[in-house]
Amino acid sequence: MGIRNKINPGYVYFVTLTIVEWIDIFTRPAYKYLIVDALNYCITTKGLKVYCWCLMSNHLYMIASATDGHNLSDILRDFKKFTSKEIVHTIRKIPESRQDWLLNLFWYAGKNNKKIKYYKVWQDGNDAKEVGSADFLDQKMEYIHLNPVRAEIVADPIDYFYSSARDYAGTKGLINIEFV
Repeated sequence: MGIRNKINPGYVYFVTLTIVEWIDIFTRPAYKYLIVDALNYCITTKGLKVYCWCLMSNHLYMIASATDGHNLSDILRDFKKFTSKEIVHTIRKIPESRQDWLLNLFWYAGKNNKKIKYYKVWQDGNDAKEVGSADFLDQKMEYIHLNPVRAEIVADPIDYFYSSARDYAGTKGLINIEFV
């Protein structure tokens, strides 16, 4: 973890987790629900607090923090490690027309990294930016929720399942968020 991505305990962060080479892996529901389930697990058992989130085809945005006694950096590390293994396992398990291509790209991304055993799925770092003001928080929440609209996936943010926009509109979403 570099200095520019330092995550300090007790703060809220705008975080971007990105797939290597910006590979569009989250195009199938199986991969999306893998992320949803892993986030809910981290919320329930690891002390993750998610205030806002959106899963796009190749990256995940969150505004998040950790409960007292937990470290957001550790949670994100464990989340990425677990989901990397599960994504590769799922690619092998479900019918996937891109199976060989995806596995080859993930293998190639990790082949020269001594810390990677087989496949590298997530880019290094968390691109974490501390939320230091209400204005910054509002700006990032709007940016996160409008992402699927800008990508022309939906016309209205509340129509996108893989986002907290539904929660903020009064409909229960997929992640157990904490409202700001």
